[in-house]
Amino acid sequence: MNSESLLVSRVGRLGVIRLNRPTALNSLTLGMVQGFARALDEFGADAKICAVLVSGAGERGLCAGGDIRGLYELRGATHNPYKQFWREEYRLNARIASFPKPYVVVMDGVVMGGGVGISAHGNRRLVTERTRLAMPETGIGFIPDVGGTWLLTRDDSGVGIYLALSGTSVSAADAISLGLADFSIGSADIPRLMNELATVQRSEDVDAVLLRFTQGPGPGVFARHRSLLETAMANDRIEGILASLAADNSDFARQAILEIGSKSPTSLRVTHELLKCARFADKLESCLTREFRAACRLLETSDLYEGVRAALIDKDKRPHWSPATLAEVSEDSITAILQGTGDPEPAYQPWAQGKWGSPQHAQSTGCAVGSSMQEARG
Repeated sequence: MNSESLLVSRVGRLGVIRLNRPTALNSLTLGMVQGFARALDEFGADAKICAVLVSGAGERGLCAGGDIRGLYELRGATHNPYKQFWREEYRLNARIASFPKPYVVVMDGVVMGGGVGISAHGNRRLVTERTRLAMPETGIGFIPDVGGTWLLTRDDSGVGIYLALSGTSVSAADAISLGLADFSIGSADIPRLMNELATVQRSEDVDAVLLRFTQGPGPGVFARHRSLLETAMANDRIEGILASLAADNSDFARQAILEIGSKSPTSLRVTHELLKCARFADKLESCLTREFRAACRLLETSDLYEGVRAALIDKDKRPHWSPATLAEVSEDSITAILQGTGDPEPAYQPWAQGKWGSPQHAQSTGCAVGSSMQEARG
């Protein structure tokens, strides 16, 4: 099942999936998504496998997201293969969220975009002192997808909404407090943790191994700004959010205005509408489907290609958005993007309910996590 970019193996009763494109920060391709899905399906069905371990090769991070450099070359194309990529990627995200066995993912280093999709939906998510987690899509004229709108609206502090709009990254402590990770380990302990997991004989024993490596994540950054963000992000329009931040006039608020203001106005409006829908969603799949519709329609806009150009092709970091301001973005254009293109949508396949959880377990913090694990997460 191995390919050059995805390594799949069995070590004892542990199924191992390792992203193996370290020079590209393990960015996902369609082949990697398909191989990952096949491996997960086989490990889930195999009674000999009691847990799955997911990690990324190299020292820089788990995964920087989908490999989107090719998007720029496809601008104006009648048939765009990224629709298939997203369709299969989102299906995989939903499969991960309802995986019926311990799904241990090492979120070391950079975890962005699609990397969040293969990690934050899991049921045992490990962050380290090197973790930098973000959904930076509004900075390239896109949206927080892979279920990002679901993940970032499970917390009512306003921090998730801010992360979605600004693309700001968070470290281990904030990832845990937002429900995007479960607990922290030291990066130096990763090899030893992996070796011990390889000796586990029962799913019930996985948590005991993980708890031996748990450590405090240190202080978070956003807890001190919770009141401001909760108030500001509750506004019904982006303009209201910016006005609320401006009224605070703190250094943090001024920086937040600059970060949000640098993003694609169209992406900000679409993202905000998706977030408002996600707040009231009853399941992840509903959010993924809405994200898929918007993603397909965004292929027909200029900002996505301009964002990729500025970030990855010319790397001048100076995108020219069109429309250039929030005021110029019409309601009709946002409605059209949210309606999608009519392309076939992801077909979700839930796992059969079993001993280790149900398709609903990812809506909390993980499946079959005992009280000792919850105490360790703090």
